[in-house]
Amino acid sequence: MAIGDYFEVSTGECTDLYYVDVGLYDTPGYGSVYVLDADRPAVVDTGIGTRYELILETMAAAGIDRDDLAVIAPTHVHLDHAGGAGYLAEACPNAEVVIHEIGAPHLVDPTRLVEGTKRAVGDQWQYYAEPKPVPGERLRAVEDGDVVDLGDHALAVHHAPGHAPHQAIYRDPANDAIFTADAAGIYVPETDEVLPTTPPSNFDLEASLDDIETIRELDPSTLLYGHFGAAPTDDRPARYADTLREFVAEVADAKERLGDDEAVAEYFAENYGMEDVWPERKSRAEGALNARGVLGYLRERE
Repeated sequence: MAIGDYFEVSTGECTDLYYVDVGLYDTPGYGSVYVLDADRPAVVDTGIGTRYELILETMAAAGIDRDDLAVIAPTHVHLDHAGGAGYLAEACPNAEVVIHEIGAPHLVDPTRLVEGTKRAVGDQWQYYAEPKPVPGERLRAVEDGDVVDLGDHALAVHHAPGHAPHQAIYRDPANDAIFTADAAGIYVPETDEVLPTTPPSNFDLEASLDDIETIRELDPSTLLYGHFGAAPTDDRPARYADTLREFVAEVADAKERLGDDEAVAEYFAENYGMEDVWPERKSRAEGALNARGVLGYLRERE
């Protein structure tokens, strides 16, 4: 597995679907963007702006001309999912950009989004491209229950605010699959683990568990992870619910033992344990980021 590799999804009932490793944070196997070769072709998620050309190359390999792309659909406006939206909109002039209505203003004017991202990710900002604004007339704001018609496929919108208030998951009935955003965690194909993703500043445990229950009720045969790739649904949503509860409990315990938030973040940076799969710098950054998100949630509960 390498940055730039692309794959056809053959899991479950999926057809007409591809994903590419866009190399988020220079880490292979961490960020996937999907290309759906529907009657009205679509791209789901967009990466962080760097290497957006890899998405265009995957479209070309699937036989989709830039002028024919109909929909660009970030699942939410966190920049690891939406940072490339403006770049793709510029390269694909006939595509509308679809996003949950809460996030729509941040794609038109990403100033506050950039400021918040820099605070959250620290020196990981070096891997991002400065996002390009999406012209307002190119934007379609959607809400829970809306359906984006792609002809022989569709994106049915389900609001999933536990990870972030502007997050939606998209169900494609023809493929019996869900584009999970970050609502189903981080899937690691090498180890078949499902890891927590709980960054600041909006993580909410109870709402996240509700989002997992939404996925379970929709009961797709395939989960299409933004991090990373396609997998059969099986028991993965239930496993992720357990993972989230356990991680929040571990952070709360560390907070009680260590007292200081930065000491807690450093503890999880040192003990996240993904160095065998990701570069050490990414494992450390992921551990610290997720711990800070849980600490914020615990403060809100207090």
